[in-house]
Amino acid sequence: MYCSVFLLALCFCGTLSLKICSFNIQSFGESKISKPDVREVIIQCIVRCDITLVMEIKDAREVVFPQLVTHLNSKFRGRSKEYDYVISERLGRKSYKEQYGFIYRRRLVSVKAVHQYPDTQTEDEDVFSREPFIVWFSSPKTAVKDFVIIPIHTTPETAVREIDGLYDVLQDIRQQWTAENIIIMGDFNAACGYVPKRQWGSIRLRSDHSLLWLIDDRTDTTVKESTSCAYDRIVLHGEKMIQAVNPASLEVFDFRMAYGLTEQQALAVSDHFPVAFAVNTAQRNGRGSN
Repeated sequence: MYCSVFLLALCFCGTLSLKICSFNIQSFGESKISKPDVREVIIQCIVRCDITLVMEIKDAREVVFPQLVTHLNSKFRGRSKEYDYVISERLGRKSYKEQYGFIYRRRLVSVKAVHQYPDTQTEDEDVFSREPFIVWFSSPKTAVKDFVIIPIHTTPETAVREIDGLYDVLQDIRQQWTAENIIIMGDFNAACGYVPKRQWGSIRLRSDHSLLWLIDDRTDTTVKESTSCAYDRIVLHGEKMIQAVNPASLEVFDFRMAYGLTEQQALAVSDHFPVAFAVNTAQRNGRGSN
């Protein structure tokens, strides 16, 4: 089953558009990657994408994420290295730490710069439990040639404050990199009891109507049948970025159904489904946009 799914992914990946994915791989560490069945599902989810944000990397030795990319590249024997990665430092308050990681297809995109947000704004220091690790990508074949991704994994109890704080990160990176084509994505914990409906009006990232939220409040991004919560979100900034994305390309990838897993087997992978969208390729008679 996995082989046929992998071959199908190879046929379609990166040909018609640039697929960008966000995946909270719950408690991703040495225990999880050491389980072949679990590791294989994770790889099949990532190989469907041209850029994948991976969250909740919990690995004090910092060996698991490189191992994942090695396993991923081993699927492409006989070729040059298909995927590369960038990863943040270990982030978090006190002893609990996580990392953000990006895996990207080398023949389609490259990394121009990275920036670890310091979270030291004077009016509200230490907003984020895990400060965004911001990456500037170059993508020559898409309608938008350069774009920035701001990742976030909020702490549920402070989700409202952190989502609102992303507005400051957005303004900071617009000024620092003079960037307008920006994607904010990740596990916002932006649903159910963590962000009550009455709180949305106070969240600047939501009230600024120049931003496009691709995932609405009714979309379920969770694996458990007993939950229905739009925890994972994708937000677009910049007129050219918004025009380059077809909202119909939005996908919550149900790997449980796709790979015929039980709920228990799926939860061994993660309690989140990956979410994805596509950036259109440049028109043949056009030059695209920066």
